[in-house]
Amino acid sequence: MKNLRALVTTALVIALSSLGVSSASGADSAAARCSGATGSEAPATRAAAAPVTVWLAGDSTMANPGAARCPVGWGSRFDALFNADVTVRNQAVGGRSIQTWMYEGSVSGTKGSDGECRLTSGTYSARWQSMLNASTGMKAGDHLFIQFGINDSSSTCPRHVGPARYRQLMTTMVQAALARGAHPVLLTPVAALTCSGSTATKNRGFVNETFAVGSATGTPVVDLHSLSVSLYNSLRFCPHDGDFGSGPVGAFFCEDRTHFETYGAQRIAGLVAGDVRRQNVPLAAYLTERRDAVARR
Repeated sequence: MKNLRALVTTALVIALSSLGVSSASGADSAAARCSGATGSEAPATRAAAAPVTVWLAGDSTMANPGAARCPVGWGSRFDALFNADVTVRNQAVGGRSIQTWMYEGSVSGTKGSDGECRLTSGTYSARWQSMLNASTGMKAGDHLFIQFGINDSSSTCPRHVGPARYRQLMTTMVQAALARGAHPVLLTPVAALTCSGSTATKNRGFVNETFAVGSATGTPVVDLHSLSVSLYNSLRFCPHDGDFGSGPVGAFFCEDRTHFETYGAQRIAGLVAGDVRRQNVPLAAYLTERRDAVARR
C-alpha cells in the first residue's frame, strides 16, 4: 500500500512539474509574440537616425534673403520641411554662376582662347573651402544640393560658363561630396515665369548638362526646371499682363518674374522636397509629412 501511494505521489509530482514548465513556456512565447521577438533573441531596437547637414550651393533663387522683403530663395524655406535631425547650411549667393561661386575673386573679366573666363588663381572661394574642410565641412551621411545654370548663361565674364566647363565644375563638386561620404543631389535651374498664351513655358539653359553630370556620376537630379513650370501652369499664372505687384502672381514672385516672395519660396522648396521623396533620396527619411503637405498646398 505504501509502495502504491509512493508511486501515485511521484506520478503527480512529475505531472505537475510538466505542467509548470509548459505554462512558463507558453507565457514566454506570448511575451515574445507581444514584443515581436522570435526564438531566444531579444527584440531589436530601431537605431535612431543620425543628425545630418544639408549643404546648399546655388544662386539667388536658392539663397537666404537679405534685409529686403524680396527676394527669398527657396533654400531659406527648406529647413522647415525636415525634422530636428537636419541642419541646413545655405551657402547659395545671388548673382553667381557655378564658376564664380567656386572661385570667388579669381575669375577675370576676359575670356581665353577656349571661350571661357580666365582664372587668375586656382584658389577656391571661402564658401567652398568651408564645405571641404575635413573637420567642419561635409561629412559622411550629409547631403550637397547643387543648383546653378541661370547666371552661367551670361555672354560676358566673369559669370559666363560654357557647357563643357559647366559639366566639369559640377562634376568636381559631386566628386568632392562623394569622397567625403556625402550624398550629392543636382538640380536643374528653377524657371522664371514666361507665358505663351495661357501656358507657362521653359526658359532656362544647362538642363541637359545637369542631367549629363547626373548620369555620368550616378547622382540623382531634381528637374526643378520642369517641376516649377508645371507648378506655374497648375496655378494658372498664364496668361499674364506683366503686373508682378498684385494678385496670385504678385504673391509668388518679386517684380521681376524670376525671384520669389516668401510664399513662392515655400512652394518651390516643397517641389524639391516632394521629388526627394519620390526618388527615395536618403534625405527623404528626415522629411516631416505634415510640413511637406503644407508646402505642397
